[in-house]
Amino acid sequence: MSNNTIHEGIIWRSTGSWYSVRTSEGKLLQCRLKGKFKIKGLKVTNPLAVGDFVKYTIEDTADSNGIITDILPRENYIIRKSVHKTGHGHLLACNLDQAILVVTLTFPKTSLGFIDRFLVSSESFRIPTVLVFNKSDLLEEETEAYQNELMALYESLGYQCLSVSALKGSNIDQIKELIHEKTSLFSGHSGVGKSKLINQLIPELDLQTSEVSKFANKGVHTTTFAEMYEAEPETFIIDSPGIKELGLMEMENEEIGHYFPEIRELMSECKFHNCLHVNEPKCAVKQAVVDGGIAESRFDSYLSMLENIDNRR
Repeated sequence: MSNNTIHEGIIWRSTGSWYSVRTSEGKLLQCRLKGKFKIKGLKVTNPLAVGDFVKYTIEDTADSNGIITDILPRENYIIRKSVHKTGHGHLLACNLDQAILVVTLTFPKTSLGFIDRFLVSSESFRIPTVLVFNKSDLLEEETEAYQNELMALYESLGYQCLSVSALKGSNIDQIKELIHEKTSLFSGHSGVGKSKLINQLIPELDLQTSEVSKFANKGVHTTTFAEMYEAEPETFIIDSPGIKELGLMEMENEEIGHYFPEIRELMSECKFHNCLHVNEPKCAVKQAVVDGGIAESRFDSYLSMLENIDNRR
């Protein structure tokens, strides 16, 4: 490879200042960015994310590292508010076929607000999302009944749901089928079992896993950087670090309702075309909550998103 030749590859792992780029021959090359990358209209702490397609050249040095010169246009991405830099976002992954949100109802418990924020985020970029309820082996009768209710609720909204146990290996075949020949982002809180699940799908990886703290009922971060893996030819998994909170980015108050399928369906029936479904009269959405057509938990999530976005301004 001559150092002036431009090659194309995909970001496989991002550690901040260095990127592992997978070349067209399937090899991994350590690359750095050429200068400062500014993406028009997007304020982010990380200009590149796993899944980005890039152009690079080879440095004419002994270790022959690469220099990333350009990012190819993105099909989509999932972004969250940066926890370190106000007003900035942090890209979780790019160019996805689907997102798989791993949730648990016990040890640790994933809040419904977190699930709904993730779904709104992925809806806004038209990224299909599947909810995988892990740790089915830990469920007691009452929690199992609650999980079945939640799965029925989200399935009625068009989200596929699966119940699995990464520990026992139950229903793993369903996930194998789900990810076949797709690029999938695995996301969720720390401690929900993402790494265990990925180990079941790609046993030779042997990703580090950790126990959930009994004291705090919270997971310990074992994945520190996002990384892509090939489960089988044309089947890619992106493992992302556990997310504590998911702050929404790039969203106006008027937009949020559009990313709740059940609110979107009723919007045209509200008296006012710009109804925010908070205290406006003759609001079809609020009436549906009263009548039981929209789940209270979902409406609560919607209101909390409106409040958070108001607070940001």
